Amino acid sequence: MGIEHINVPGLSEAIAARGVPLTVATRANGFAFISGLPPIDPVTGTMVKGDIVAQLRQAMSNLSLALQHAGSSLESTVMLTIYVSNSGYFSTINQIYRDYFPGFPPARTCVTVGSWPFEADLEVEAIAAID
Repeated sequence: MGIEHINVPGLSEAIAARGVPLTVATRANGFAFISGLPPIDPVTGTMVKGDIVAQLRQAMSNLSLALQHAGSSLESTVMLTIYVSNSGYFSTINQIYRDYFPGFPPARTCVTVGSWPFEADLEVEAIAAID
């Protein structure tokens, strides 16, 4: 089975405009692979400012949008990775995360990183089964 590159309207353009060489979403072997998505507004192409809650909600909205265009959903997510600038946000992230995965959440890793080449405190990537 081949690899299919998925255009995600708004997100693909916003990321390409920043000169980042990546595909937002790809499909292969029954799975969707979603690149790390920061809290970028797909309508304006700008980073969402605000606290970690606002940023995580936007990143999760972006993830949901990318999964939808790839033929999947949050409910079909099997692995999720959150990269965050400060491990002190971990309990807040867990509180918000439960809103998106109220039952059995997918496997998850949360990694603290030093910085990004953009103004944000987190990004989210995922692997999901195709619905």
